[in-house]
Amino acid sequence: MSHRIAVLPGDGIGPEIIEQAVRVLTALDLPLTLEQAPVGGAAYDLHGHPLPAATLALAQSSAAVLFGAVGDWKYDKLPREHRPEQSILGLRKAMGLFANFRPAILYPELANASSLKPEIVSGLDLLILRELTGDIYFGQPRGIRNAPDGPFEGEREGFDTMRYAESEIRRIAHLGFQAAQKRQGRLCSVDKANVLETSQLWRDVVTDVAREYPDVALSHMYVDNAAMQLVREPKAFDVIVTGNLFGDILSDEASMLTGSIGMLPSASLNASGQGLYEPSHGSAPDIAGHGVANPLATILSAAMLLRYSLNNETSACRIEAAVRQVLSDGLRTADIFEAGTTKVSTAGMGDAVLAAL
Repeated sequence: MSHRIAVLPGDGIGPEIIEQAVRVLTALDLPLTLEQAPVGGAAYDLHGHPLPAATLALAQSSAAVLFGAVGDWKYDKLPREHRPEQSILGLRKAMGLFANFRPAILYPELANASSLKPEIVSGLDLLILRELTGDIYFGQPRGIRNAPDGPFEGEREGFDTMRYAESEIRRIAHLGFQAAQKRQGRLCSVDKANVLETSQLWRDVVTDVAREYPDVALSHMYVDNAAMQLVREPKAFDVIVTGNLFGDILSDEASMLTGSIGMLPSASLNASGQGLYEPSHGSAPDIAGHGVANPLATILSAAMLLRYSLNNETSACRIEAAVRQVLSDGLRTADIFEAGTTKVSTAGMGDAVLAAL
């Protein structure tokens, strides 16, 4: 059975890095059908919209989407609904992508890139699973009003609502346990159950779901402690599952442990396992076309695509092992280059990964 993969290169360095990831996927000789379509600014230039109907239809009918990057300063004056960044928001909404997977991996060869001591972060490999569609970011009611009561009655106040339904928590918890099963078998659920009712429900539901996964060790941690432990002892974590607000903060904190965002893949999945896979970095239009962009985050995103949407762990591991090999061989793109290593181009890094497969 062939799996259709929607390939959406986008803007800036997007086409360059996507090209290398496509080369790697093709070299694996898997039953994949890769179909490209414009998205972001490139789509606006062609069709007057950053997410044309044909691109959206391709994404929705595919097993997974491999996404490059969108955005360019030249589109900043467009109406907001026509700006390139709206394309990814549109895809998330239309595809029902509620779970964001953000790995934080620091290969020993790149330990000097982190601001933390090498012995603390060298060999770091953790995964943060963030719920994307609920929590205080989307809860109603919300707004700005005159305070109706309390010590500041009559003053202007802002208010938001943190809320999660049990089914929302269950579906993200299941993905967390399943991700841990594919890794080291440890899941840490992060909340603030000592002060938040929403978090108490979160903790209760995650604990209940744990009964279905006896092979996974579940722990709970308050978010303030988790933020400290990520800096103090990040290698103690395997998989972290948390809500939208806490996940937003912790995933950015974890990404900076690695020292280079050019190495970080990400994935957003829906209930059926269909996902959108993209590098964590942006479109970097200032270096587009110069052949210096780092394609490794996109190549690693392709590995995540194989693991989470196609359930092909063997091929995902092949790609990740090839990336480790080229780094061990001392090859670096400009963003991770240091004395004593060999600087290569975008295509040169792609060549090296292919040779290491």
